[in-house]
Amino acid sequence: MGFDTQAIHAGEEPDFDGHPSGDVVVPIHLSSTFARRDVDEPTGGFEYSRSGNPTRFALEKKLAAIEGARYGLAFSSGLAAETTLCLSLLKAGDHVVAFDDLYGGTRRLFTRVFQENYGIGFSYADARDPENIKAAIRKDTKIIWLESPTNPLLRLCDIRAIAGIAHDAGARVVVDNTFASPYFQQPIGLGADVVVHSTTKYINGHSDSIGGALVTSDEELFRKLRFHQNTAGGILSPFDSFLVSRGIKTLALRMKRHEKNALAVAEFLSGHAKVAAVYYPGLASHPQHALARKQMKGFSGMLSVELKGGEAETRKFLRHLHLFALAESLGGVESLIEHPATMTHASIPPSERKKVGISDTLVRISVGIENADDLLADLDQALGTI
Repeated sequence: MGFDTQAIHAGEEPDFDGHPSGDVVVPIHLSSTFARRDVDEPTGGFEYSRSGNPTRFALEKKLAAIEGARYGLAFSSGLAAETTLCLSLLKAGDHVVAFDDLYGGTRRLFTRVFQENYGIGFSYADARDPENIKAAIRKDTKIIWLESPTNPLLRLCDIRAIAGIAHDAGARVVVDNTFASPYFQQPIGLGADVVVHSTTKYINGHSDSIGGALVTSDEELFRKLRFHQNTAGGILSPFDSFLVSRGIKTLALRMKRHEKNALAVAEFLSGHAKVAAVYYPGLASHPQHALARKQMKGFSGMLSVELKGGEAETRKFLRHLHLFALAESLGGVESLIEHPATMTHASIPPSERKKVGISDTLVRISVGIENADDLLADLDQALGTI
């Protein structure tokens, strides 16, 4: 079944026996608890909404389907999903190898919570070369944690190659697929054990819900994750589950437009006198363009730009934009822009940001689905002020 069809129908097939009304859209089940006729037989398998809710269950089936996996779990945020994953797979003394270019919130979680409080070790390596990951693996390494493309420098890693290295070492592979979305990339099919999403971003797509997801095809791992989800309680609400499920139905259409607009923006900025560099996998000039074409179906709507001048010029440019809202987050229908050094990645020490390549003149752009000419005109007039 095609992606577009799965996105609409998975988890929402009309149930004429269980729902006599024949709902085409799964209802929002707001009930906190579910009555049963017999003590030992929960009605429909549901007993308490933290443990399971029909609206969330429908979304979780849809999440698994669009990632080409067997199981999905929906959480209250992307970081709640990551926390549950770490609680499920790691203990004191374990070790994680992570891509050195990661979302700032993920690195903060690793460093300030799991490393400082729970004695879990983290090493960071440039995963653009799989040999760097191989060299960083230790006997106690349990997880290889990847983003591809990365946040914010749009770097890629060869997921299949790294999965082979990790599995030979007895480690699991986790891939944050938020930037690509399941429409453009399905890491499970490339050998990943778990896929992480901030559903806040492209999957929901409308900047009106905070959520996260874990997806896997490993039944034993899924049962462990579901146990910790229920025990720790970071579940997605029924109403947010409805919003995310609704957003997924137009994911294919939106991602095509995001990609088309992003390519237009990337090409425009690549030729602008005020721009020093553009990072977008869809450009032939991107050093990993060939890898992007190999493991992705498209290039998504995210790009980052290095401006000429200093931080003062960068701030001036950001202040003069009209259509690009200066805001964190990404993947919504509206265009957003942000300054990683002082916003999304401010929690990373300056020395570490510099080491990775996050400068004070770097801006990250989430290109929306507006008219491309309007977006280019807005960028051009703002660049004209510096």
